[in-house]
Amino acid sequence: MKKPVYLSLLFVSCLLVASCEQNEEKQQWFKGNLHTHTYWSDGDAFPEMVLQWYKSNDYDFLSLTDHNTLQQGEKWKKIPKSHIYEKAFNDYLQAYGEDWVEYTSDSSGTRVKLKTEDEYLPLFLDEEFLIIRGEEITDSYDGKPLHMNATNVQEKIEPRHGNSVSDVLQNNINAVLEQREATGVPIMPHINHPNFGWAVSVEDMKALRGERFFEVFNGHPSVHNYGDSARMSTEQMWDQINMAYIERGQPLMYGIATDDSHYYHQFGPQFSNSGRGWVMVNADQLDAATLIEAMEAGQFYASTGVTLSSYEVENGVIDIDIASEEGVTYRSEIIGVKKGKSNSEVIAIHNGNEIEFKVPDDVLFVRVKIVSSRLKENPFEEGDFETAWTQPVIPN
Repeated sequence: MKKPVYLSLLFVSCLLVASCEQNEEKQQWFKGNLHTHTYWSDGDAFPEMVLQWYKSNDYDFLSLTDHNTLQQGEKWKKIPKSHIYEKAFNDYLQAYGEDWVEYTSDSSGTRVKLKTEDEYLPLFLDEEFLIIRGEEITDSYDGKPLHMNATNVQEKIEPRHGNSVSDVLQNNINAVLEQREATGVPIMPHINHPNFGWAVSVEDMKALRGERFFEVFNGHPSVHNYGDSARMSTEQMWDQINMAYIERGQPLMYGIATDDSHYYHQFGPQFSNSGRGWVMVNADQLDAATLIEAMEAGQFYASTGVTLSSYEVENGVIDIDIASEEGVTYRSEIIGVKKGKSNSEVIAIHNGNEIEFKVPDDVLFVRVKIVSSRLKENPFEEGDFETAWTQPVIPN
């Protein structure tokens, strides 16, 4: 893993398409999660243990995104008086030793000094795992939770508040983009779980400027990814947002998947656990600047388990090879919005491991949703199948 490298670079301008020319010989897929919590806010594990879990489970990069905080300064954590958490502390102590773990114990319990990023980063210095500094900017309006992540943030960003839901979100987007402009460093905002607390409507999302990413899938049990009988799913919101963005000539909104992990010792659909959602980014090297550049060019897909061997968009043709597994089948829906229509629809269905689809001229955009026949292990919701979502593509 490398320490986060914060470099200024000229971004590739690929605003309304899902691919740019690349050096395919050097490109590779990197797996990462951009929404993760630790004891520094409301997660229930030490940052070193969280990082080790992701590294041990074949992730290439991770962003720790605690609420309105960076892993800097001094913070002590009182270990809950519970067998689960006392055992977790003992496991931490055994893994890292008395020389590393600073703690006090008395009749009131155990307090542990949390390690800062400057302390834990050197433990993960190799070429195969990248830690990207992150923050979940946590705000609200009229009691509604309004959360946004900043990936590759350089300094802590304080919530800016506002006079409406969209105003709060826009003010916080602006804060991220202003830091990016001031530092010359690629810093990526993304809107978190819009249906959490039913806080963010599709009209709020449509109103945003400068936002390129939102969570089409979040693994927390309270975020209502699928909507309900009266409110849109995040997928439905995604298509409506992009209809509005195309109408006003704004770059497309891309969809990411995260697990929003908080719980590392209790498991099940009622807990927000690791391994539920991630992004696969096609890039030529593992550093924060390159990954963000690739994502802004649409060179990634979101997944809860489906893996692609290849994904290309060239001359208006989407070409996908699914990394198939024995006994598993795949159903792929080409979802799009036809010109003059007000809703998205399934334009075509492909069964099998290969997809080749020419984007027709009569659509605003299309995207691909691939659903496996294999049930997701420890799912967001019982009965979920492993799924992948590619990014929207407009006709040539």
